[in-house]
Amino acid sequence: MITELGHFCLILAFLTACFQAIVPLIGAHNRWQGWMMSAVPAATLQFLLTLTAFGALTVAFIGSDFSVRLVVLNSHSVKPMLYKITGVWGNHEGSMLLWVLIVTLFGGFVAWFGSALPDSLRARVLSVQGAIAVAFFAFILFSSNPFLRMAVPPFDGQDLNPLLQDPGLAFHPPFLYLGYVGLSMSYSFAVAALIEGRIDAAWGRWVRPYTLAAWIFLTIGIGLGSWWAYYELGWGGFWFWDPVENASFMPWLLATALLHSAIVVEKRESLKSWTILLAIIAFGFSMIGAFITRSGVITSVHAFAADPERGVFLLAILAFFMLAGLTLFAARAFEMQAKGVFGIVSRESVLVLNNVLLAVAAFVVFVGTIWPLVSELFFDRKLSVGAPFFNLAFTPFMVVLGLILPVGAIFPWKRARLQRSLRPLAPAFVLSVAVAVLIWAMQTERSALGPIGFFLGAWLVSGAVVDLMTRTGRGGGRLGRLRRLPRADWGKAVAHAGLGVTMAGVAGLLAWEAEDIRVAQVGERFEVAGYGLTLRSVREIEGPNYVAVQADVALDRAGVGFTVLQPEKRIYPVAGMPTTEAAIDNGFFRDVYVVIGDPQDDGGWVVRTYYKPFANWIWGGAILMALGGALSLSDRRYRVAAGAKKTQAKAVAAK
Repeated sequence: MITELGHFCLILAFLTACFQAIVPLIGAHNRWQGWMMSAVPAATLQFLLTLTAFGALTVAFIGSDFSVRLVVLNSHSVKPMLYKITGVWGNHEGSMLLWVLIVTLFGGFVAWFGSALPDSLRARVLSVQGAIAVAFFAFILFSSNPFLRMAVPPFDGQDLNPLLQDPGLAFHPPFLYLGYVGLSMSYSFAVAALIEGRIDAAWGRWVRPYTLAAWIFLTIGIGLGSWWAYYELGWGGFWFWDPVENASFMPWLLATALLHSAIVVEKRESLKSWTILLAIIAFGFSMIGAFITRSGVITSVHAFAADPERGVFLLAILAFFMLAGLTLFAARAFEMQAKGVFGIVSRESVLVLNNVLLAVAAFVVFVGTIWPLVSELFFDRKLSVGAPFFNLAFTPFMVVLGLILPVGAIFPWKRARLQRSLRPLAPAFVLSVAVAVLIWAMQTERSALGPIGFFLGAWLVSGAVVDLMTRTGRGGGRLGRLRRLPRADWGKAVAHAGLGVTMAGVAGLLAWEAEDIRVAQVGERFEVAGYGLTLRSVREIEGPNYVAVQADVALDRAGVGFTVLQPEKRIYPVAGMPTTEAAIDNGFFRDVYVVIGDPQDDGGWVVRTYYKPFANWIWGGAILMALGGALSLSDRRYRVAAGAKKTQAKAVAAK
């Protein structure tokens, strides 16, 4: 009964989305107040109906209702409760239901908290968001129905992919989808503004919170995915340049560019056309991610489905919204003239360079991701584009970006004096060079990767500190003024510093990591990067839905033991699939990472050991970036802007 209720609510939500996509748009065109305001209850009803449908599917998974086909394919009665719940979105159909739930959630935010928007703009934004929901509701109902029943229910299910039965990956998809779908709001605002023919500073201020929220969620989602790959897959890496990883990274790069260009629109009413174009393309790249993971065009551990028919459906959705947005963009190009004039040396110019670097970097990743498909389709040649290409082609853009960020942060708007503006950064530059020289002197091999990475990290962190201090003026009381700075200023500094920490972490790990693979006998001691490891014992254990081989590996430094690591190799009998559970001794400056492999004929065991310097800096930097975004999002100026319309209306009424 609950399953049928969920299916029925999904159909009603689809019909509500159709209403929301059409009626408010007509009302905005004709200035019919009632029709425009109908978007608000429609968005609310659409969200509640979709939430009910998602809740019904969750109940089916929690209760192990094996009359539902999706539960049979992705759950099992003895699976831990956490993974029963995450099994709801650990598959194609459930993940698309989560996707459309988040589409309706963002539409609800505009309906509930968008009273500061002009009625016509809010109606158009919600109509465009409703049209996006219509497309994905149709995709779910006609090709990916999660509520299909089994004619003969089995006694038990086939279990969830064991690789997905992990806390890190349990929460990775929701955060990633919040980022992907959050960019649909930027698209909706862009298309609504194009229809209305009004793109100004107010529009830049309205679109920024939604773009910033999407960027925060994307940052967290990508960070969680990278962390999961590091400790779960057993190969010790944090980024593989997998097509699906790239599909999440490209929207992040474009969202970062969009955030910075929206600032220029808000502050100077420049870069209007570029900002609108970025909003359209960024959402397009988020839909490319959905297409890649569900079309079968690539093989990946991240892929949900391999169904060409579904892929064609998603490709049609992508083509429709991109063509519609770009056609409107071309039609309204003459109305997006820049008003603000700025010099070559100015904050605006640095932000333009920032946007160019990020956009070109995203294009480089896109070419590397899609080129094997193009080569096989048009030239009948199978190619593999891997880490060497991406590292060589992508890294220079990030190096230049890291160099210019502190400079752009302290440049004034409109026109800057180069020498005067750069003077406060001199101590930061000297400190960064000193750090690079120190690292160069300490390292054993003459590689430039570590020193350059730590120079950029120190430059970004110290530049963020200088940016904050320059905003406090001179004289006494600077500490008090520092505390009273707007949260957006703090957020920018923390996010830039987070990028610096991540850059330093990536450079340090790649420059100084060590790897050891050997067959070790029980009781044997060996050394890796100055640490001693002793394989004490290997035994079989049993988990809730798996059996495993677990090893005890004692870790010591100069003969002094300080911990015992317990790596595992698990077998999930229902799924018939093995997984590797690495054991990691985490430290601020390094990780020691141990994986147990297969037994050998001589009684030994394959043991892989990795020394990973500064690994946790990578995810620590991601946390700082997300925290910086959250600080900016909490800035009171967003709330003040939200109340502007109400204040103005009261003033008019008083007259």
